[in-house]
Amino acid sequence: MILAGGYVLIDGKLQNKDVLISGDIISKIEDKIIAENEDVFDAHGCWIIPAAVDVHAHFREPGFENKATILSESRAAAKGGIATALAMPNLNPTPDCAKNLKVETDIIARDSVINIYPYGSVTKGEKGEEAADYDGLKDKVIAFTDDGRGVNNVMLLRDAMLWAKANNALICSHAEMEGYGVSAEAEYLAVMRETELARLIGCKYHFCHISTKQAFECIKSARKAGVDVTCEVTPHHLTLCKEDIRGNTNFKMNPPLRKREDMLATVGGLLDGTATMIASDHAPHAADEKNVPYDLAPNGIIGFETMLPVCYTALVKSGLATHADFLDWLVYNPAKRFNLGVNRVAAGERATLAVLDISAEHKYTADEILSKSKNSPFIGRSYYGFNRLTIINGKVIFKAI
Repeated sequence: MILAGGYVLIDGKLQNKDVLISGDIISKIEDKIIAENEDVFDAHGCWIIPAAVDVHAHFREPGFENKATILSESRAAAKGGIATALAMPNLNPTPDCAKNLKVETDIIARDSVINIYPYGSVTKGEKGEEAADYDGLKDKVIAFTDDGRGVNNVMLLRDAMLWAKANNALICSHAEMEGYGVSAEAEYLAVMRETELARLIGCKYHFCHISTKQAFECIKSARKAGVDVTCEVTPHHLTLCKEDIRGNTNFKMNPPLRKREDMLATVGGLLDGTATMIASDHAPHAADEKNVPYDLAPNGIIGFETMLPVCYTALVKSGLATHADFLDWLVYNPAKRFNLGVNRVAAGERATLAVLDISAEHKYTADEILSKSKNSPFIGRSYYGFNRLTIINGKVIFKAI
């Protein structure tokens, strides 16, 4: 297959190139490639990138198939240019032991069209009362988290961190201090507590979806002091704030959209290196669950299909960041932190690619959504950088009509 006339990032600059894929490998990148019996995809105006890595996603299966399935959401991820996603453990059964995890991994093996790596939970049933079976899970999960709720049993969290250090494992935190609801204080007080624990214990630690100015300041200070802590941000916290909500349940998530100063701090935290990656926090819900008064609606929005265009438009097209930054945040840094292996657009590399239309603006509509859910705050908004083609190990997984 030839990707013809697309942009490839070479030495920090976009250059028009043809890319030849032979089997599952990129075999040539040249100004013009002519080869017989090859399918040709017209990539003019598009940027050919390594397909994205999303370290924070909810697939809802097993247990909540009314919201989404592995099949439906992996297709949505492929549409969005994502080849690899990490699946959160708030499922039924919770993957807190090898037996429960197998229910999930059997479905992934059967149905997923992308690479999905599961998290194990930190506590049994994510109830925060008893440790999960870390030893039984450690060779089968990508990391450990109770995402959706903070681990507020400090002694249990401490023991989990000690185990993680001894086993070179990574714990990921939904930082939310008990007793403070979903306030800004709930986030940054938990971050303060957990960065100090990570410093004392010396384990690897990662914060999910950070959204407050004070939390970024705390993480920045910890990183400067040599604590092995990282954090991610989301497209919605980078581009939306509480003034955008206006009672629309498609703008309701946890952490919630914050003040404008927090939104700007989120962008600043990414640009100054405090946050090293962007993740979608893709969280489908059934239409009848969201079609209720705002206070009664569940938290969560979908994000697979819009993560790349929202970030490209807000960060790169705006001039705030470079194309190389974009790849660091959405491909390289998450892959490195979670030991997934780094894939690049170069001869000899795996042909796992996305092709982003960075020349034409596109309005995102509900009709085009492949997710089983439609709960997106980005419906009706226009962006550059929507994906047109996803290839995983040389196989076309998604192609725009």
